[in-house]
Amino acid sequence: MDILTLIIVGLAAGVLASVAVGGIGYGILGDIAVGIAGAFLGSWIFRAAHWNAPFGGLAGTVAVAFIGAVVLLLILQLFRRARI
Repeated sequence: MDILTLIIVGLAAGVLASVAVGGIGYGILGDIAVGIAGAFLGSWIFRAAHWNAPFGGLAGTVAVAFIGAVVLLLILQLFRRARI
């Protein structure tokens, strides 16, 4: 995956996850970072559970990244609440 595709997938997954979790988001760069980190986390979760992406191609990549980004945002919210 080239860098532009990774950024686009990260942005899409980060923004979608931010909306799904109900947070305010972390700005455009933060959402890209959350989406990219979520893509790695989602791919690790799917590999560990022996699951396949629900769709083929770019849509499957975005779906896996979205799931990982949602998990990551939920973990970040737990840490944010624990700190307050």
